[in-house]
Amino acid sequence: MNIQKELFKLQDIEYRDFHAKLMPNIDKNTIIGVRVPKIRALAKEIKGTEGDFLKQLPHKYYEENNLHAVLISQIADFEECISQLDRFLPYVDNWATCDIMNPKSFKKNKEKLLLHIEKWINSHHTYTVRFGIEMLMTHFLDEDFNEGYLKKVSLIKSDEYYINMMIAWYFATALAKKWYFAVKYLEEKRFSEWVHNKTIRKAVESYRITESQKKYLRTLIIK
Repeated sequence: MNIQKELFKLQDIEYRDFHAKLMPNIDKNTIIGVRVPKIRALAKEIKGTEGDFLKQLPHKYYEENNLHAVLISQIADFEECISQLDRFLPYVDNWATCDIMNPKSFKKNKEKLLLHIEKWINSHHTYTVRFGIEMLMTHFLDEDFNEGYLKKVSLIKSDEYYINMMIAWYFATALAKKWYFAVKYLEEKRFSEWVHNKTIRKAVESYRITESQKKYLRTLIIK
C-alpha cells in the first residue's frame, strides 16, 4: 500500500488550512489535511502490515508522522513499543504529533515505563521531553502517584514554549487530582513566572477545580 497516496485520498483542504494555523513552526506544504479519526481508521486498516512504513524515517508529511505515532500506540508488546518510540521521538517536530501518542502497552508496565520517562524528560529534544511529562501526567497522577514525580517535573527548566506549556498542563492536572501536594509548588514559587501563571490559568479554567480552590489560586498569581 502506498501510504502517501492513501493519505491524499483523505485530504480536506479547509481542515489543512485551519490546522496549519495551530502549528506555526510547521511548513504548510508538508501538511496534507487529514482529520485524526481518519488517520486512526487507516492505522487500524494497515495494522499487521505496517513494518516497512515504520522503518521509513524521516517522513515527508505531517500526517505520515501522525500515522506513525498512532501505529506505535497500537503495539501491544511493551519492549517493541519502546524500541519504536526511541527511533521515532527524535523526528517528532510538533505538539500535535507528540500528543496523539498514547501507547496501550504502558498501562500494564508502569514500573518499566518510569525508567524510560526519566530518560525522556532529561532529553535535549523538545518533544521527547514533552512526551515524557505527558506520560507522567497520564499514568502517574492517580493510584500510582508519588510526590517525587511532581518534583521531577518542577526541576525541568527550559525556554521552549511547548515544554513549558506541558509543565503547566501537568501541574494544572495535578492540582485537580492531588491538590494538597501540587499547590505547594505555586505557594513556594518554584516555577518561572510564565509557567506559574499559566498553571493557574489552566487550573482556573478546569471544571475539576472547586470554586474555592480557584479563588485561592487567583491570589497566587504573580503580577
